[in-house]
Amino acid sequence: MILREKPGPIELLTAIRGSVLPHIATELLVVMAFSAALVVFDGLVHPLPHLSATPFATFGIALSLFLGFRNNAAYDRWWEARKLWGGLVADLRSLARELELFLPDAAARHRQLELCLAFLHLHRLNLRRTKPDSDAEAAIHAARLDLTSAPHPPCAALDRMSAELAVLHRDGQIDGFGARALSARLGSIALNQAGCERIATTPLPYVYSLLIYRTVWLYCMLVPLAMIEPAGWLAPIFVGIVAYVFFGLAEVTEELAHPFGKTPNALPLDAICRTVEISLAPHLGRPAPAPLAPVDFRLD
Repeated sequence: MILREKPGPIELLTAIRGSVLPHIATELLVVMAFSAALVVFDGLVHPLPHLSATPFATFGIALSLFLGFRNNAAYDRWWEARKLWGGLVADLRSLARELELFLPDAAARHRQLELCLAFLHLHRLNLRRTKPDSDAEAAIHAARLDLTSAPHPPCAALDRMSAELAVLHRDGQIDGFGARALSARLGSIALNQAGCERIATTPLPYVYSLLIYRTVWLYCMLVPLAMIEPAGWLAPIFVGIVAYVFFGLAEVTEELAHPFGKTPNALPLDAICRTVEISLAPHLGRPAPAPLAPVDFRLD
């Protein structure tokens, strides 16, 4: 995620970090080169039809509305994903407090919290489809989890937590009310986990992307015919601005539609995991790690 204050005039024109410009540069160059070729052909070889701008204005408004609808759908996915991760943070903090209330054995409490941290990192890796990094490996090692035969590692961590709480309940270390409260908390954690996985495994319908990109390309390839007469040799520049708006909106939608990725505008899952580690550190009797800071305005 990009974190920076409102840019000034110079930064507004020159900022690349977090911008979609690097992703759409090829499309812009193709459209502007095609527009320049049409201007040259019209001026030096043979006159081309000079179309009225009215139908393109109507077409552009319709295309903008459709892009806006798709952008709203993508942002809803991004914001729901952030709320679900916020729910996980709240659940794990509450679980730590509930363990203090219902489980007198400090070693058993620490064991549950280590499993919590392992689950959170495994959940992050599962959503991003990445291999364990140093933070995840440390959490898995601390929790003493064997994942060699686990078909779904995050669920394996939750299953281990549930199984060990069941043993503690049978041994009388947790009373019936405490077991019920802790079971409900694990259910809430699993519900937020399932919500994240639903977003990760159910993309926006492909037909939306197909229609958007086809229509944007068609519009940007035809609009030079309406720009040649009023803009002349400056037509490629105006066409480039139009293309930047439409291709940029389409690319922003693609990034927001995948909130768990590693793109600059995806959710900072590493930082959220570190927030939980900071919150649970006092319950584990260890120093809290430092929060992650943005690097070049980017927080992962």
